[in-house]
Amino acid sequence: METLTIKVQNVKCGGCVANISTKLGEMNGIADVQVTIPDGMVSISGNNLDNVTIKEKLVALGYPPVDG
Repeated sequence: METLTIKVQNVKCGGCVANISTKLGEMNGIADVQVTIPDGMVSISGNNLDNVTIKEKLVALGYPPVDG
């Protein structure tokens, strides 16, 4: 199992956390999603994680990754 951590924008409340966790959790290979509100960090655990596809999904949900 591998872990991918991405810093994203616009995480402001528990609803944001639930939305990200639910939608990413539906993707193939993702076993667990943890989101922290204060720093906007999304930690994804699973197998064969596709960084590009996950980032595209986050953008589509309204939580674009922070570059850098």
